[in-house]
Amino acid sequence: MQKIRVAINGYGNLGRGAEACLAQFPDMELAAVFTRRKPADALKIKTAPVVHVNDAADWTDKIDVMLLCGGSAKDLPEQGPQFSRMFNTVDSFDTHSKIPEYMAKIDASAKKGGKIGIVSIGWDPGIFSLMRMYMGAIAPAGQTYSFWGEGVSQGHSDAARRVDGVIGAVQYTRPLVSAMERIRNGEMPALATREKHTREVFVVAAETADKARIEREIKNMPNYFDEYETSVNFISLEELHEKHSALPHGGNVIHTAKTGAGNMQTLEFSLKLNSNPEFTASVMLAYARAAYRLHKSGESGARTAFDIPPKLIAADAPDELVRNLL
Repeated sequence: MQKIRVAINGYGNLGRGAEACLAQFPDMELAAVFTRRKPADALKIKTAPVVHVNDAADWTDKIDVMLLCGGSAKDLPEQGPQFSRMFNTVDSFDTHSKIPEYMAKIDASAKKGGKIGIVSIGWDPGIFSLMRMYMGAIAPAGQTYSFWGEGVSQGHSDAARRVDGVIGAVQYTRPLVSAMERIRNGEMPALATREKHTREVFVVAAETADKARIEREIKNMPNYFDEYETSVNFISLEELHEKHSALPHGGNVIHTAKTGAGNMQTLEFSLKLNSNPEFTASVMLAYARAAYRLHKSGESGARTAFDIPPKLIAADAPDELVRNLL
């Protein structure tokens, strides 16, 4: 069996998660890891070559799909259009309000290169997006609610770390249980963003940094914190490593609707994750199959989870899916 040659671009939490999970995808192999750091000094990876991103063009015939594992705040808006012209790509861009704009750029660059760029793949956006669509399509006379956490948000943590003067940061998203219970009990309330979640940020600041400015910038950051009740706590680097090194997460999509003669129906999908980056990477790897297959069939341009037939992400052949799972 010819294996799909996968590259990892960016070796942070998500990139390391992808490397760890690749062994569970027998139809794939790690072809290379791309980094902005000095490869010989920064990464000690024995399973694949480590390559500087500036040399990516030399690898176009050695890679089938590249996982873009950078952050949504700064990395992917630049890297997505750049690399989707050279490679089939899968990314986890998660700034929801900017996905249409980002997707349009990926579509243009991927079509120029004759490649496939699958955008915003993970559990939200991604799996939760599909659940929202399915639930609304099946029971249209209702309301869908998404709750995230309790857990560490990779995207929001990365955004907090980008604030000038921040050495390290972890952000916890916490759902308001009272709001979830109202919905499970059959209510369909109109909830503002801050009525569903709170956000708590633990920050290690540089010794000379203005902590008041850092707190203000985080709390007022558009698309990340400005719509939420956000608390910022300053801690030491030792405490960050000791108490905040795990990366759990999860969440729920709940849909409450009436069908037929007014019968109340509640649909719920939930995730509880011990490792947010490993699970997100696993979703991206499944969709790497789809990127590879779509490209082999001659397609190009940007896609989201909505555009991918479920059979394209599965390792089993379509007839096996029908026989074993349907």
